[in-house]
This record gives sequence, structure tokens and C-alpha cells, in this order.
Amino acid sequence: MLFLSVMGPGIITANVDNDAGGIATYSVAGAHFGFSLLWSFIPIIVVLIVIQEMASRMAVVTGKGLADLIREEFGVKVIFYSMFVLVLANIGNVMAEFAGIAASADLFGINRPVLIIACAFFVWWLVVKGNYKSVEKVFLGACIFYVSYIISGFITKPDWAMISSETLRPQFQFKGAYLVMLIGVIGTTIAPWMQFYQQASVVEKGIKLKEYAYHRLDIIIGAFVVNIVAFFIVIVCADTLFKHGVSIETAKDAALALKPLAGEYCYLLFAFGLFNASLFATSILPLSTAYSVCEGMGWELGVNKSFKEAPQFYSLYTGIIIFGAAFILIPNIPLVKIMLISQVANGVLLPFILILMLRLINNKRLMGDLVNSRAYNLIAWATVIIMITLSLFLLFFAFFQNVQGFNVLC
Repeated sequence: MLFLSVMGPGIITANVDNDAGGIATYSVAGAHFGFSLLWSFIPIIVVLIVIQEMASRMAVVTGKGLADLIREEFGVKVIFYSMFVLVLANIGNVMAEFAGIAASADLFGINRPVLIIACAFFVWWLVVKGNYKSVEKVFLGACIFYVSYIISGFITKPDWAMISSETLRPQFQFKGAYLVMLIGVIGTTIAPWMQFYQQASVVEKGIKLKEYAYHRLDIIIGAFVVNIVAFFIVIVCADTLFKHGVSIETAKDAALALKPLAGEYCYLLFAFGLFNASLFATSILPLSTAYSVCEGMGWELGVNKSFKEAPQFYSLYTGIIIFGAAFILIPNIPLVKIMLISQVANGVLLPFILILMLRLINNKRLMGDLVNSRAYNLIAWATVIIMITLSLFLLFFAFFQNVQGFNVLC
């Protein structure tokens, strides 16, 4: 019962990783490289647990969000430029999620503008008219529907012996396309908005130190669940599209290609999963941005407050939803370029945020005896170095290379 009372922030934050861009990345990974990237999900789980646990521990000990702590400890200039890049990246990501909703409309034969406007109104109404408990229940419900990808994985009846072998015995390939795809699979696991959202949601939920052991379980379960879903997306596309030499560039392409190869049920499950993921992320990303900016600027914030009590919070949330939906309704919008810019912004900001987090969590004045241990710091700094290296690779490919499949890594 104690676990159920604190469950939510870890599972919700992790599952938003499997958004429209994430599903596209995993689909292309399976379709282009088969099972050869499955091994990467083992270290990804460890990295996700380490980073998200640090954010939650800071929230529980200090009672403050990450943007709040950065402003107090490092000054207004640092948080201002951090928020500028974060907002830029998140607007691009929100547009990508509405593009996922538009693709879902095509797959189900629904009018695009009607579905986009209806979903935009729903996610706005959900947060503006609800409170934290009701919103969290809806978000947790959305997490359950990711099981559609797991079911579709079993429908294809893959070779489980080969899957086990590829997962436990990695075969690294020093090829440009493979490296870019690996960066995409790892990079889609950790984005700057996640740390801000997780820490803010833990603060608003009011999780106390005595409950933290149960909340840590929430983080661990979230990390495993999100990667199991991603694992099955790769399996579905590897066992069908890769086997038949079918090339794809988007999650919509994957769903359409599955229909003749895996059957109507697999197609419908995959298409429904894309819609659920896009709608889920369309709710979370503007909310995360509103939390972060309002914390950084010292404004009132929170789903439990009314529009009058937190006008900047709700205005920002509303504005991002309207902006993201309106852009997708523009004919011939260059979505790939927008997604690419947002990915580059994420790549620039992420290492910077991770370093600030490590400085904060090792500050005894803030954290007392709950600073990182030496072993934990070793893992965390290794993660930072790896993420910086991957981000630099990603930036290099973004500006100097034209590698097939790169555009879907957003």
C-alpha cells in the first residue's frame, strides 16, 4: 500500500521516453539492423535508473525542483539559458508528438485536423481542469496501453533463442549507420526534460524521505517497463520488416508494412500504440516545460493550483499545446528539420544538466548524508562522459554527415 501511494513519477517519466520519436527510432533500429541492437537495452536500464534516482533523491531531500535548485545555486543567467534551450527543444518535441497523432489519424482513417484539435483540447482540459491525483491516474492508465507492443511482439512468433543470444552477446559494428542508430537508441532514453519533470512531480506529489525506498522501486520498475516495451518494438520490426528486407523511416511506415506481413491485429496494435504514446507525450512535454520554466523564474506552479493562482504556469502549458498543434496543421511543414533541431538542442543541453545535477547532489549543505557514494559517483560520472561522447557524435552527424536513418533519431 505504501508503494501504491508513492507510485507514479518514476513510471510515468520513464514511459514518456516511448513517444512518437522513440517508437520511430526503435522501429527503424529493428527494420534496418534486426536483433543486433537488443544488447544495448541492458546498459540503458542501468543509466536510466542512475539518472532518475538522483533527480528524485534531490526532490525528496530538498523539497525543491531541479530548475529551482539550479537558479539558487548557480544563478539566474545559468537557469535562463538552460530554460531557453529546453523550451526550444521541447516545442520541437511537442510538434513531433502531434505529428505522431496525425500519422495515427491516417492509419485509422480519421480526419487529421479533427483528431489533432480533439487531442489538443483533451490534454489541455485534463491538466487545466484536473488536480495532481486525477492527472496522475490518467497518465498511469496511459502507461498500461503500452502492453499493445508486447502483445504484437508475441503475435509475430519470433525466434526467442536468437533473441536471447543477440541480447546477451553483443556484436558491435563500426559502421556509420550502425553507430548513428545506436546513438539514437541510447539518446532517446535520457532527455533533459525528464530530470526536470521527475523532480518537479516528486515535489508536487509530496513524497517524504521515509517513503523514499518505495519511490526508488517506482523508478526501477519504470526503467524496466519502458525498455521492455522498446525491446518488443525492435523485435516486432526485426522479425518482420528486417527479415523481408523492408526499409522504413517512420513509425507510420512500420505500422503499414506490418499489415501484410504480420496481419491485421499486429497492425492495429502497433497503430494504437503509436496514438497512445503520442497523446501521452503531448500531455507530459508541455507540462514538463511549464514546471521547469516556472521553477527557474520563481513563479507559482503546479497542477493543484488554479489558473488564477499560477497564470504563467497554465499560460505556458496552453501556449505550447496550441503552438505545437497549429504548426502540424500547416501544409508541407518541414517536420524532419524541426525534429532535428530539437534533437540537437537536447544533445547540447543534456551533458550540461547532468554535470549540474552531480554538483548539486554531492553538495553536503543541500543533501546532508544522502550525497552520492564513491561507487555511485563513479557510475554517474561514467554515464555523463558516455552521454557527452554520444551527444558530440550526434552533433557531428547532424552537421557534417548524411547517414541513412539519421532523420528519424528525434
